[in-house]
Amino acid sequence: MSESNHIKHISGLLLATLFISTSGVLGKYIAMPSEVIVWFRSAFAMIFLYAFCRYKKINLKVQKTKTHLPLIVSSLFMAGHWITYFYALKLSNVALGMLSLFTFPVITALLEPFFIKTKFNSIHILLGIIVLIGIYVLAPDFNLESSDVKGILFGLLSALCYSIRVLILKQHVHNYHGSMLMLYQTFVISIVTLPVLFFMDVSGFQSQFPYLLLIALLTTAIGHSLMVHSLKFFSATTATIISSIQPIFGIIIAFFVVGEVPHANTYIGGALILSTVIVESIRSKKPKA
Repeated sequence: MSESNHIKHISGLLLATLFISTSGVLGKYIAMPSEVIVWFRSAFAMIFLYAFCRYKKINLKVQKTKTHLPLIVSSLFMAGHWITYFYALKLSNVALGMLSLFTFPVITALLEPFFIKTKFNSIHILLGIIVLIGIYVLAPDFNLESSDVKGILFGLLSALCYSIRVLILKQHVHNYHGSMLMLYQTFVISIVTLPVLFFMDVSGFQSQFPYLLLIALLTTAIGHSLMVHSLKFFSATTATIISSIQPIFGIIIAFFVVGEVPHANTYIGGALILSTVIVESIRSKKPKA
């Protein structure tokens, strides 16, 4: 990978991360149930993605029948990731919710050899441990009665779902456009979460409509399409570790948009996470032996 191409791909991945990080503030402060937010998010994003794919004349045909099942399964894990993530945000705060989710780089590093026949990389494990230490610095005393702890546990479950989704999707990104894959994922999520509209509260739709559009377009259609596209140029583990800067973006956005002031420990934990991003950005540039 040439110097200019590497900078271009890193920039694309960081831009994707910035867009996706808007989910922290939007997910916490949209006044609707988490499952309902996920349906509107996926349904609106599906419309945006379909329009974009038609405009760009992107081929929407799945070439191989055997690809259908992985696409569906990865979509179900994506739905699980979104729902549990919004629970994490609503139970705790943007900082804890986002940072607990970012155990997924170490989960991805541990699971990747089982999905893609690669060897365990001690550097990835070390970077993942640094991320975990950063999160430990943020965590309050462990008490299951604590709303913050419940939020962190939902964040960990969300991380597991996201890691599995990325590892499944990674095996198919070279055959399809990132926007096309996200279109199919949002279609599946819209179908499986449709029943929530009939038994959960959707009365806040009108007042929350602009924010639902934002999370669908900015966070999902653009951010996640760019993220899926980046998997063509980086391993799943590299992409997830670099995107660990997302909580930093999210905390900054939360501070300026809703005045959520981080605790001092947030800066320490955030610095540890940011250090892994810098190390992996440099490492990923080196050609593989």
